[in-house]
Amino acid sequence: MELGGRRVLVVEDDVTIAASIVARLRAEGFTVEVAHDGPAAVEAEASWEPDLVVLDVMLPGFDGLEVCRRIQGRRPVPVLMLTARADETDMLVGLGVGADDYLTKPFSMRVLTARVHALLRRVERSASGGTGTRIVLGDLEIDVDQRRVARAGVAAQLTPIEFDLLVHFARRPRSVQPRERLLSEVWDWDVHGTSAGTRAVDSHIKALRRKLGADLIRTVHGVGYALEAGS
Repeated sequence: MELGGRRVLVVEDDVTIAASIVARLRAEGFTVEVAHDGPAAVEAEASWEPDLVVLDVMLPGFDGLEVCRRIQGRRPVPVLMLTARADETDMLVGLGVGADDYLTKPFSMRVLTARVHALLRRVERSASGGTGTRIVLGDLEIDVDQRRVARAGVAAQLTPIEFDLLVHFARRPRSVQPRERLLSEVWDWDVHGTSAGTRAVDSHIKALRRKLGADLIRTVHGVGYALEAGS
């Protein structure tokens, strides 16, 4: 799968870090633009419509969490969030406003580019997998091609990763999905079972429950989760 030429918006107020990220992504074949504050990031995303956003949390103007809320409210776009603190609350808040993945500073450029490639592979896989599929499980309805979801007739707005996670479950109703399998098949991560990865899974499960109902996904303690819709 060829991902070169894809557009990545880098939002980072530290000029040195931004330059390093931009140089590495351009060396990987990406077309890259940069913004250094919150308002500029929102404007750049709206006018340029990148395929992915690398987004720092701490920004002047308004922070990366607000940037993420605004751009996800306009259109779904994969977001890799950067945070200076290894704080679980910060991570959960970031994922809760629509980030797909996150990295804690300091990070290696190799890891960052691997995460960017993984996110874009997932988007490509989702886009190429459309077959006019409509999944109906009880009162849950999913239009895979249009990426629309409704439960009991009420539409829900999901982020890209939330939608892909839900489709993964919906294609395997009532089947228990371990966190490691979700990280591998939905996130396309190479490293499984990390505490960061399991927290990311748990956070997105909470988001799906909040948007579609607490009874939608059952927790299987010590293993993972199972979709209960239509049972």
